[in-house]
Amino acid sequence: MSTPKKNSADNQASSHTLLEGRLGYQVESALLVRALTHRSYAYENGGLPTNERLEFLGDSVLGLVVTDTLYRTHPDLPEGQLAKLRAAVVNSRALAEVGRGLDLGAFIRLGRGEEGTGGRDKASILADTLEAVIGAVYLDQGLDAASELVHRLFDPLIEKSSNLGAGLDWKTSLQELTAIEGLGVPEYLVTETGPDHEKTFTAAARVGGVSYGTGTGRSKKEAEQQAAESAWRSIRAAADERARAAQAAEHARTAEAAVEPAAEPFKETADEAVAGGGPTSATA
Repeated sequence: MSTPKKNSADNQASSHTLLEGRLGYQVESALLVRALTHRSYAYENGGLPTNERLEFLGDSVLGLVVTDTLYRTHPDLPEGQLAKLRAAVVNSRALAEVGRGLDLGAFIRLGRGEEGTGGRDKASILADTLEAVIGAVYLDQGLDAASELVHRLFDPLIEKSSNLGAGLDWKTSLQELTAIEGLGVPEYLVTETGPDHEKTFTAAARVGGVSYGTGTGRSKKEAEQQAAESAWRSIRAAADERARAAQAAEHARTAEAAVEPAAEPFKETADEAVAGGGPTSATA
């Protein structure tokens, strides 16, 4: 008869096999367990090792691979623009979206408190765990494997970052857009939560006293950039909608003018013909 402990171990092994299938790599069991262990679970279970060291390592591996790719892909871009492209790829929201694509939240070992507050879908937790998993793949399989994993997961974002245009610096882009629209200068209200070693920043982008977008991040700068992006998209969408409405109205006016009845052709009367020196009947 199976014991609860054995069943738990079997379930964990099955869960890890599923995740490894999505990653495309097998990772040493204890290392993968650590990569998936959030501090909340560790504290509730007697101070187990957490994934924070692996997160630190994975962050560096991810940054190296993305930076190397951008450097080689854009040989003419200056350092400042390369940094903005990298920030568009390596940020908590982007990492969280990649993590959601792997359904990573289902595999994380969370404490009861964090579980109860929606921790499995929290952007900061998903981002940190994904970095820890990348760190685990690097330790177990080497840089080539970790690099291949990063490319497979992040190349779509890297390609998208190259076409961002306005998104190279959302705060600057938002300020330019609000000036064009006559809305005023954006301001950012930032709040922070969490302990000093794991703060989460939330920013609201306000223009003329109206909040147009919010963002979160592991730094004030990241939160403000995300809020600026959200606000830029909101204001741009409203401006585009107004432009479409104006264009539709103009097309309607043009179509209406085209169907108006044409003026009657000019017909010269006999009197007008005589007055104008036109031909008259000849006499014998």
